[in-house]
Amino acid sequence: MNASIRIPALGWRPREYQLPAWNAWERGCKRQLLIWHRRAGKDEIDLQKHAVSAVTRPGTYWHMLPEAAQARKAIWNAVNPHSGRRRIDEAFPKEIIENQNDNEMFIRFKTGSTFQVVGSDNFNSLVGSPPVGITFSEWALANPSAWAFLSPILEENGGWASFITTPRGNNHAKGMYDAAKLDAYDPVTNPKGWFTQILRADQTKAIGAEGIERQRKIYASLFGKEIANLLIDQEYYCSFAGAMVGSYWGADISEAEKQGRFRSFEIDFRYPVHTAWDLGKAVNNPIWCFQCIPGEPGPRIVDFYRPDSDDLEDWCKWLDSKGYHGNDYVPHDIMVKNWGSNRTRYEILKDCGRKPRMVTKVAVADGITAGRSTIKLALFYQGDDERGERLQAGYDGLKNYRREWDDARKTFLENPVKDWAEHIGSGWRYLGLAWREELVKTEEPPPPPPKGEPIVTGRPNGSVEIKVNVKEAVEAMVRRRRNEA
Repeated sequence: MNASIRIPALGWRPREYQLPAWNAWERGCKRQLLIWHRRAGKDEIDLQKHAVSAVTRPGTYWHMLPEAAQARKAIWNAVNPHSGRRRIDEAFPKEIIENQNDNEMFIRFKTGSTFQVVGSDNFNSLVGSPPVGITFSEWALANPSAWAFLSPILEENGGWASFITTPRGNNHAKGMYDAAKLDAYDPVTNPKGWFTQILRADQTKAIGAEGIERQRKIYASLFGKEIANLLIDQEYYCSFAGAMVGSYWGADISEAEKQGRFRSFEIDFRYPVHTAWDLGKAVNNPIWCFQCIPGEPGPRIVDFYRPDSDDLEDWCKWLDSKGYHGNDYVPHDIMVKNWGSNRTRYEILKDCGRKPRMVTKVAVADGITAGRSTIKLALFYQGDDERGERLQAGYDGLKNYRREWDDARKTFLENPVKDWAEHIGSGWRYLGLAWREELVKTEEPPPPPPKGEPIVTGRPNGSVEIKVNVKEAVEAMVRRRRNEA
């Protein structure tokens, strides 16, 4: 490598407000969550982290966005408007590059390191050496399963992870921030802790008030004043308040949280636990688990399951192991033959002892309406145990389930965005269409008999069995003799 090449290249230095994060990273902090306002240079600083890492520790590095297509536009092809050069070329000068593949958004460096721009929508399909450094860009929009999958790898190899984002409502990014603050990085007392930082535009002065107000007017012309104010608060003042823009049910979930309908409770196994599925492969097949309790206006949401294999029989075994033996509400593609099999999924479920029921086929909009009305009535389990963690992944998906934006027409479509949250939202639509059937069927368990009254049980042969204890039998005999007298 040419000795005259300096990394970071082109004289790059952190901006003043970026220095705390950069200095902590240089001192060895391996976990960062940077919630910075729009255009604060989040991706810029992390590209420089990758450049430094690539020449100091040979390994695999990823810059991950929510979707691969978005990653190409926002990072790989992005141009710095001040210099007219691609940001990738500014961070990685050609002198340190061995070769690169534009189709794969991949760079191999002369040190042996590699860098790739990827999407969290396909993180588990990437091949090659496991990463030792990852940027999770636009983390509030990304699939949180990516971190659950990759964190053990980085823990084992001593790699670093940087999460950069602006808020998108009170979702998994906010949850991560609250947890990370309790494990704050300190180079002496807690070197494995998290560096967290929220930077608003009025703190950095990177964007003036006039520029923000111009953006507010642009948003208002596209989305209306109310959404424009929400967007400005989120993107420039880092507010977690409010739902994600375009979310189908974000506001309804926030209201349910305010009403205290997210809380801890036990599963009442006197009543069956039913399920609602969105059939796909593995993580694209979320299963909601619910109960209908007499006297309650809506369902209890008691568990959530995302399989980690493509084996439908494994999914059934998991449900059986939890004692969830109610009806399984599934979409009409249950009649499609299973992957690589001559049997339909319906047949497999039946063979596994499950009870599949096809949900009424309706328009997506009707399912969304049913899902919304269900959120307004449901009781949601929330806890710090494994069941609570599984359900939190489902709740994050509900908050992120949102409309597709039509940039040409400048309006939201009724079609959902095809991302990691879509299948979770679809499963909830089916639950919304199904649970009332179980509410009608469910009856109160029979009350215990009054004291002194016999318990009469019918036998299959038509005879009856009367059960009383000795004391009750003697008392009954005395009463009968008195009556006869």
